[in-house]
Amino acid sequence: MRLPLLLLVCLLTNLVSAQADSPHANFANLARYRAANAALPPPTDGEERIVLIGNSITDGWASKYPDFFAEHQLVGRGISGQTSPQLLLRFRQDVLDLQPTAVVIHIGTNDVAENTGPYDPDFTVGNIQSMVELARANDVDAYLASVLPATGFRWRPELGDRSEEIVALNQRLAAYAAAEAIPFIDYHAALRNAANGMDPELAADGVHPTPAGYAIMERVLLAAVADR
Repeated sequence: MRLPLLLLVCLLTNLVSAQADSPHANFANLARYRAANAALPPPTDGEERIVLIGNSITDGWASKYPDFFAEHQLVGRGISGQTSPQLLLRFRQDVLDLQPTAVVIHIGTNDVAENTGPYDPDFTVGNIQSMVELARANDVDAYLASVLPATGFRWRPELGDRSEEIVALNQRLAAYAAAEAIPFIDYHAALRNAANGMDPELAADGVHPTPAGYAIMERVLLAAVADR
């Protein structure tokens, strides 16, 4: 039986290698933070490391305000354009392997914008719940953040006004957080206008925060994690 087993191992090895070379292997952009993760030392005794995982909103926040992240022991792991299944796929390497004490999960904008397929709120909420369960199984405190207000997406104008979908998603996330005693960081309530979007001074394109928008998010985030 050894020869067939050896052949099976060889076939599986070739299959994995072929998949690694496939464009579909980059679905979650696993290489984006590989070097940064390897260079990040383990947390020191008493360090309250908090990973912020998300999409371009988190990505831009960390890149534009590195001093804020360093001062508050925050590690930014956002990738532009990503959706909840992509975050779930990279959750171990970009969150758990960094040995944080807590993670802030902020995702949903691009799910509603259908970046990786038709929007299914059950699928999105399920992915977020799976990330919470992974965090808890590894003794990492989970925080849930609401999706930022938006009435539409310039890269998907054909979808029209999606503000109601975002409000409904946030209601489900808030209810889940309350039922599971998970701190809920409500950026949406702090940033929304009467149309459940964001005014230009807070998001020039209606989606991505300006410095004034990020300043509000900083206050909301720090107030939420202050009780740790």
